[in-house]
This record gives sequence, C-alpha cells and structure tokens, in this order.
Amino acid sequence: MGINIQAKTDYSYLFSGLGNGSSTGATSNFLADYASIKNGSYSKLMKAYYSESSNDSVKGLVNNSKVSQADKTVLNKVQTTTDALKESADILLENGSKSVFARKDITTTDENGEKTTAKGYDVDAIYKAVNSFVEDYNAVINAVNDSDNDTVISRTESLVNSSIANHKLLNKIGITINDDSTLSIDKDTFEKADMNTVKTLFNGNGSYGYRASAQASLINFAAERAASQNSIYTVGGTLNNTYNSGTLFDSWF
Repeated sequence: MGINIQAKTDYSYLFSGLGNGSSTGATSNFLADYASIKNGSYSKLMKAYYSESSNDSVKGLVNNSKVSQADKTVLNKVQTTTDALKESADILLENGSKSVFARKDITTTDENGEKTTAKGYDVDAIYKAVNSFVEDYNAVINAVNDSDNDTVISRTESLVNSSIANHKLLNKIGITINDDSTLSIDKDTFEKADMNTVKTLFNGNGSYGYRASAQASLINFAAERAASQNSIYTVGGTLNNTYNSGTLFDSWF
C-alpha cells in the first residue's frame, strides 16, 4: 500500500489502498502500521482519553473498554468448553462405518440362556457419546454464566433455544432441560428409548446435534474475538500483546 502523505490532505486517502490488490494482504499491512501506536506515536490521543480534564462521556468510553484478567480467563474458558462441545457433537454427526449409529452384530441372551446375534445399535456406545455431549453442553452454559459479553450470551441463548425447540424429542430419550438451562440425562430412560429417535436428534444436516455444533463454533468465535480485542490495551494505554510495528504513524505527532 503506497501512500504519499505530503501530497494528500484528505485523510480518507489513507484507506484507499485497502481496496487494491489482495484485500487480506492490504488489511494486514495496514494493521501492522496501525500497531505502531506501540512505539508512542499514538500517545497524544491516549493522553487525551486519560487526562483529568477529559469529560465524563470520554472517561466512560475508556472505562467500558477496560477488561480484567478475570474476564479474559472467562472468555478463554468459554473457548475451551465450546471446542469440547463441538467435538462431542461432531462425533454424533459422524457417518459411515465410524458412526456410533452404525449397526453392528449385537448378541443378546434370553431368559433361557440362549444367545441370539442380530444387527442393531450399540446402545452403550451411543449413550456414552450422548452423555459426553450433555456434559460438554453443561460446561458451556456454566462458563457463559460467568461472562458479560453480549455476543457470547446471545449466541448461547440461540443454543438454549434450539434445545427448547427440541424438548419433546429430548424428553423421549431421557434428556430434560433444567431451570438453569443445563441438560440432564436419565440413563435408564435413554437405554429403553428408540435409537432411531436419538439418531434423528443428533445425526444428519439440520439435526439438533448439527445446530449445536454450529452454535458452539459461533460462541467460540465470539469469545475468541472478544478476548483478542480486549487484550489490545491495558488500563494505562499500553499494549498487552506483541505486534509487528509499522511506520505509518511515526511522524504524525
């Protein structure tokens, strides 16, 4: 991105190069230059924000941008738990021979001790996979309860609403929605349930499991973005993270 500052007085020209060539590369170069605030070029603006003479509205904006280490820890936990939820949901979404819903040779023994082998669902394996999903789902809900990020909370509400929309089918397989939005699973009810119903819920595009996986990704993205944005500045106006310094702003002040 080539800029001749001496020849231009309209600051909007600074951004005109972002549309030329590769947008990704241009944006990356601009952000690198923008990160030159780390070397002090941006100090005057920061002083204006933090000066004792600044008005209440300006200080309010600054205070709202402050994020404690505890908040960042919460966002990191949200990322960890949503990663786990997506993984457990994707296991249930698996198709083919690796699917937990793949029919196998199941041997049963009747009351007379006679054994019979037939194709059927491995109920134990399916229960284990669904139980892991429930545990990971609950971990996400508990992690988000400690977050005050609006986007993270909104995405999680969408996940909960998806559970509510499927509560009748979930109840049929022994899964209930608690008052705190977590899930509970009753093993006995689940093992007696129709595994075709379980498969309908958790396997296939558009299924409850598919939506849960997608929502987990969206919550994860929101938490990651919030943590990244909030880690740029400390209360003192310095950078927490290390960035490549550019030169765009070096001579402006």
